[in-house]
Amino acid sequence: MRIIYFIAAAALLAGCRSEKSVQHDGVRPVKCVVARSTRYVDRDFAGLSTADDATNMAFKISGQVKSIPVSKGQAVRRGELLAELDPRDVQLQVEAARASFEQARSRLDRARRLLAHDAISRQEAEAAQTDYTQARSIYENATDLLADTRITAPFDGVVERTYADAFQRVSSGQTIVRIVNPVSTTVEFTAPESMLPQLSLPTTRFSVTFDRYRGVRFEAAMKSFARTSSDASGFPVSLRLTDVDTVRYSVSPGMTCVIRVETVESDREAVSVPITAIYAPAQGGTYVWTVGGDDRVVRRAVTLGEMFGRDEVIVLSGVEAGDTVVAAGVDRLADGEKVRVLER
Repeated sequence: MRIIYFIAAAALLAGCRSEKSVQHDGVRPVKCVVARSTRYVDRDFAGLSTADDATNMAFKISGQVKSIPVSKGQAVRRGELLAELDPRDVQLQVEAARASFEQARSRLDRARRLLAHDAISRQEAEAAQTDYTQARSIYENATDLLADTRITAPFDGVVERTYADAFQRVSSGQTIVRIVNPVSTTVEFTAPESMLPQLSLPTTRFSVTFDRYRGVRFEAAMKSFARTSSDASGFPVSLRLTDVDTVRYSVSPGMTCVIRVETVESDREAVSVPITAIYAPAQGGTYVWTVGGDDRVVRRAVTLGEMFGRDEVIVLSGVEAGDTVVAAGVDRLADGEKVRVLER
């Protein structure tokens, strides 16, 4: 149905233009194209660049935020402090655990000396060893908790957003800062169900053109795609740019682009013609006008496939490669009418 709408609109425009080219000799001038065999079919989709690396940072423990020394849009280096909790409560735990650990170590050293002189039993020495191991584990865990009061950047990036303020009470796992890599080599688009079987084929080719860099086409390769559609709007596809010069062309997350997908047409007998060549009268059916050697037009019924490119449509039957097809003014012709080919 979508193709018929395009055909009707194209025919109306072409008919309006053809009124100006009617000749007084009664022979209608027409523009023609040669139907070409279709091996590769290209389709364009709107896409968007996405972050290669992006993560939400959170504390592993609950507490009160001491400071968030970064702000939205700020560039950060790997290891740079992003947020910090008030460490006083954890420091008290560390000091208590350290004291218990030092006592256990002292008792273990004493037990070893006494055991060497057979002054205590082996069971008492083993008990001292167990107490020491437990105290060391508690101390190390407390030390790790102290390290968890700080969030640092896992990679060079940009702060996309902060979700908390200083002195705010937060819980473990609550997102505090989101950081993204500002250099992107990933683009995403939504593919229709009909294209799903062809996405992973080695013959399918991808290329990307960004609105910011018009005229520059970047090759891309399949990264991943979903085999299910949660909202029935299509299947999310992710591509990886393979030859982008990130120094010359700065591609960052959120840039709009057009993704061209070239697939091998499964039906090798198919040909393609412009959408303006399709004649769809009100009585029904879809046709094209072909021009014979005597410069007379013949109406042929055709079976249409999918649209592709900017204004091309696949013709599955009714036309062969090499046929001369009228490309404009198709609604004003009659079967057997003599024409004069203006352009082929």
